Amino acid sequence: MKALVTGVAGFIGSTLAERLVRDGVDVVGLDCFTDYYSRADKERNLERLQAEGRFRFIESTIQAAPLADLLADRSHVFHLAAQAGVRKSWGRDFRVYTENNIEATLVLLEACVGRPIERLVYSSSSSVYGDDVPLPMREDALPQPLSPYGVTKLAAEQLCLLYWHNFKVPTASLRYFTVYGPRQRPDMGFHKFLRAVHRGEAIPLYGDGEQTRDFTYVDDAVEANVQAATRGLPGGVYNIGGGSRVTVNEVLRMIGRVTGREPVIDRQPPQKGDMRHTFADTARAKAELGFTPTVGLEEGLTAEHRWLLSIS
Repeated sequence: MKALVTGVAGFIGSTLAERLVRDGVDVVGLDCFTDYYSRADKERNLERLQAEGRFRFIESTIQAAPLADLLADRSHVFHLAAQAGVRKSWGRDFRVYTENNIEATLVLLEACVGRPIERLVYSSSSSVYGDDVPLPMREDALPQPLSPYGVTKLAAEQLCLLYWHNFKVPTASLRYFTVYGPRQRPDMGFHKFLRAVHRGEAIPLYGDGEQTRDFTYVDDAVEANVQAATRGLPGGVYNIGGGSRVTVNEVLRMIGRVTGREPVIDRQPPQKGDMRHTFADTARAKAELGFTPTVGLEEGLTAEHRWLLSIS
């Protein structure tokens, strides 16, 4: 296998690239260091990879990258590059999301047409579902995203499906359910909660805390990518969840146990675009990819806590 990993400096992208290199894969990584969070954080994510002989890094947007050259000898593409964040996707910032999530995906897919790519694995999101979907969420449910971010992730999914049906680019879309663990983005819940507890700061909690999430440890999300590279049906869509559906209030109690400190809560009104509940039906991923999550929530939170201590 020879892989191109887009968004390689990010949380999941860097973890996936390290796993591929360990497995003996030759990896070209692409990232443009968007300013959604610190470049220094992303450069730290790449430190181990930069020392690897089987890894080569290109700093560029997908639109400006020499894709014909980069794809010339690649057998697989893992497309993780995207503008993240539900809350920032409203209003004038939406243009950034359409460029990085929709247009970039189209450009990449177009570059794959006619090439012997064995699989393009696209990182999608449970944000495509919205709240009017029965639980647990199944891939055949009608998606009704509640945020502009979710709209762009769904649009990119549909482009993947179109390029499979029309040009036989063999895609697979993975709908992640709240991925967490070491290197988690600083805007994400667990990172913010753990950091606030260590600093003795109040944790802003949006809503009543009874909203639930299906939390997925990063290594399980990475394993799903590896499985989707060689298994499953081209054009397929797969839920990737950790089987750890708990309320945010329960998470805060767990953080208290993991850190040995009682979190201080600052209750805030609910935010536009936040889903009330997520819970993945992963039967399709299990049957077609062999996906089974292996890391429990408290174990994964402990690993993220240790990582945060190591970089503090």
